[in-house]
Amino acid sequence: LIRTSRGQQTLFRMREWWIHVGLICIPLVAVYLHIPPPQLSPALQKWHSAGQVFYFRGRKVFYRDSYGALGSSDVVILLHGFPTSSYDWNKIWEPLTQRFHRVVAPDFLGFGFSEKPRPHKYSIFEQASVVEALVVHLGLINQRVNVVSHDYGDTVALELLYRSEQNRTGHLTLNSLCLSNGGIFPETHYPRLLQTLLKDSSFLAPVLTQPDFEVFGPYTQPTDAEFWDMWTGLRYNDGNLVLDSILRYINQRLKHRERWVGALTSTLVPLHMIYGPLDPVNPHPQFIRLYQQLVQRSTVTILDEHISHYPQLEDPTGFLNAYFNFIHSF
Repeated sequence: LIRTSRGQQTLFRMREWWIHVGLICIPLVAVYLHIPPPQLSPALQKWHSAGQVFYFRGRKVFYRDSYGALGSSDVVILLHGFPTSSYDWNKIWEPLTQRFHRVVAPDFLGFGFSEKPRPHKYSIFEQASVVEALVVHLGLINQRVNVVSHDYGDTVALELLYRSEQNRTGHLTLNSLCLSNGGIFPETHYPRLLQTLLKDSSFLAPVLTQPDFEVFGPYTQPTDAEFWDMWTGLRYNDGNLVLDSILRYINQRLKHRERWVGALTSTLVPLHMIYGPLDPVNPHPQFIRLYQQLVQRSTVTILDEHISHYPQLEDPTGFLNAYFNFIHSF
């Protein structure tokens, strides 16, 4: 058994090595051969066609807005992670529409099908303002909303929480907040090598940008089609060329830790954390121990040990069960 386990680990490390080679070589070849962005798959085209756009400070922002459960007035807003898009929620979209009256998910500025201006100073503060503007656009400013967030979206959610706690003009009225696998504590956040290189090296942006397989568990890897959809969304509107600017959010998390972690630890809004423990970016047990120590009012769901950084994609059933249990608890 030990030999088999070690053999599997060796194979997995070899696979990681080849993925690193691919992450560097494929975009490099694409740049030098001027390969155009890939065409949208039927699934991604369907997602795009079902969406709408609104304008934020003159920029187009894509969003999905589905009406669901009759007899309910509950609204849930889904905030995606880096470097992907609202399509990250596709596996749990329909079940959410069966529970909520309205399910809303934007693509942040610089992501997915939204506009990707460059040069541009992307910030967590601006993305929070995008969400607030969308809520106004949809006529939900006086509605209590539930927020579910992931990764980068966790930090946007914490800025929204801060503004709500401070009673800022135009703030969301939060009914609940559910976080998932976000690097909300700089001291337990370990960005991938490519992220670290990009955030301080804009000249590398054209050649070092593809979604990272390593943030998925060994048994929950995306299919080729799913990986290609991630890559397509990233390349849409030359999104690979703005990732270096967006990645400065890592420095923003450190600079504004007191503001965002402070809001999390002091709020009376119902909180929940859904956590994939195999996450290399927010590793177990350091991350979740610190979360439970600092955010004592929050409930926590730790998913199966093979679930990694994308719990809503790797274990959509487990994610939904955890979320519905939370929503029904208050």
